[in-house]
Amino acid sequence: MARKTRYRRTDKEVPEMDITTFLNLMVVLIPFLLITAVFSRVTILELNLPTSSGANAPSKIKLNIEVIVREKGLEIGNGRRVVARFPKVEDKYDFAKLSKHLLEIKKNYPDKTDATVLMEPDIQYELLVHVMDAVRLVELEQSESGIFEKVALFPDISIGDAP
Repeated sequence: MARKTRYRRTDKEVPEMDITTFLNLMVVLIPFLLITAVFSRVTILELNLPTSSGANAPSKIKLNIEVIVREKGLEIGNGRRVVARFPKVEDKYDFAKLSKHLLEIKKNYPDKTDATVLMEPDIQYELLVHVMDAVRLVELEQSESGIFEKVALFPDISIGDAP
């Protein structure tokens, strides 16, 4: 004999999900994330690649500032020849002289904002950052107050390989 099974239908309520622990977690986590987001800051410096002078090059000759980083020292060129050389002093690059010479160029060409940094192979990345900082701005001390003032030199920097 086959048994007939009866399925009982009950009209019970579906239990609610208890999400209070999840909400407690969110109450703590969201302010923490907002507070730490203020302290973390990513700085991006926009760089341009040097353009090659081809058929589309303008016929007017304009000033090109090239800072060349070599193993023996720093050089400033104008695209055709080297204008100034700054050899290493006690095995260290002289960024102060570089900035001072670039400041003189900036005084003669105040509207110029771009420069090119060219590096030899096997030069450390940290050195590239220091050179870019020296090309972008210089700190000048005001004689009467002793306060340092930052002056922008050439903030639009292109990078490339040294010839």
